[in-house]
Amino acid sequence: MKNDISVRMILSVFEKITDHGTAKDDRHELEGVIGFTDHDGYTVFLEDHKVKLRTGFHNTYHLDYESARDYENFIKKLQHIENNYD
Repeated sequence: MKNDISVRMILSVFEKITDHGTAKDDRHELEGVIGFTDHDGYTVFLEDHKVKLRTGFHNTYHLDYESARDYENFIKKLQHIENNYD
């Protein structure tokens, strides 16, 4: 499966979620994607009901998902947020 995601896009989408999303506790939600950070702000998390993405130091990230379809739908959500919000 081709990896269609970059850390630059992850961070951009996270910023758009925090700027335009609905805040609840220490999390924000936009278009079905929840964004939050750990206590020190160095690790960024993006997730929906089926995929969890963790971004850390040195432009690294880790994805947890069950199926390729879940992954593809998640990437489509991220791309939609990236392309439709300032």
